[in-house]
Amino acid sequence: MSENKVDLSSLKINRNQEKRGNGKKYIRPIIIISVIIAVVIISYLAFQSFVSGEIEVTTTNASIISSSETSAVLTASGYVVAQRKAAVASKGTGRLVFLGVEEGDPVYKNQIIARLEDSDIKAQLDQAKANQMLQEAGLKDATNQFERVKSLLKTNSSTQSEVDAAEARYLSVLASIQLAKASVTASEVAMENTLIRAPFNGTVLTKNADVGEIVAPFAASASSKAAVVTIADMTSLQLETDVSESNIFRIKPGQSCEITLDAYPRIKYPGSVAKIVPTADRSKATVMVKVAFKEYDTKVLPEMSAKVLFLGDEIKDNEVTEMLVVPISAVVKKNEKYFVYVIVNGTAELTQFQSGRESDDYIEVLSGVTESDKLINNPSDKIKDGTKVKIQ
Repeated sequence: MSENKVDLSSLKINRNQEKRGNGKKYIRPIIIISVIIAVVIISYLAFQSFVSGEIEVTTTNASIISSSETSAVLTASGYVVAQRKAAVASKGTGRLVFLGVEEGDPVYKNQIIARLEDSDIKAQLDQAKANQMLQEAGLKDATNQFERVKSLLKTNSSTQSEVDAAEARYLSVLASIQLAKASVTASEVAMENTLIRAPFNGTVLTKNADVGEIVAPFAASASSKAAVVTIADMTSLQLETDVSESNIFRIKPGQSCEITLDAYPRIKYPGSVAKIVPTADRSKATVMVKVAFKEYDTKVLPEMSAKVLFLGDEIKDNEVTEMLVVPISAVVKKNEKYFVYVIVNGTAELTQFQSGRESDDYIEVLSGVTESDKLINNPSDKIKDGTKVKIQ
């Protein structure tokens, strides 16, 4: 009977294998479906590109540059900085009771631009003057007494000790008068310190305090202000720029420059190298160069960003002109003639233009292309006249 027993354990279901089998069963269809979707998308995009016939391109434009840019040996960026600038503060401490200027106002040397509260100092000055008058009044009596005792000594009507006492009183009064004068002078200086004057001719850039605030020379507390206004001499404006150490050999004092403000890119200001600061910044490996304006107008303001061209050749002001140029990368040359592809309504149109001066980077346009035209940059051999294009 035992020989006929069946091993029922072999009929047991292995749940772990079943789970692994189920996982593999779902992963494979997912991979197949993903591949099919990717193939469909790629095929659709290729079909659309084939049907439309459009070629993706990048674009560029013609631009206007000055003739001085052709002779530039180096270009750098920097900021306009007033070489004469001051944060005007008070030498005394007190409450601000008068402020006579606003931002943009012109000021002149020694002009009173603000005043601190001075009632307590006025009282001290009056007291010092009164004390001086009192001491000067006592001087006459001390002088007369001293002279009288000295004359009496000649007739033996007074003693030497009386003369010495009179002289001591006289000298004491003289010393008191000098002390009173010094006290008056100190009070007058303190009075002057309540007046805030402009140190030089300039223009108010910022107003840092208002009437009613406490002003102190070093702003000892959080509630007090040090500088009342900041002024700058607008005739001392220069452009400060950092030039790489590897290019500093291209710069020399007096070298002609052309300055362009970022705010007014079409206005060119003539300049020259005023100073090459004799030290380098080791963290940036640069040397500061200061460029002076030969002439400028009210558009030039401190802290404006600007670009400067260091010119290799001297260019006179009446020789500086502007010209329209196209990048050399957009130009196609055929039979010694110059062409560009202009995009018009999604179509590349081969356009001939009359050329002028040439350089390694651009060609001057005399006619045929305008600044508003959208040009194909680096056109490939697939681009022909009339080809449908799409901007990348």
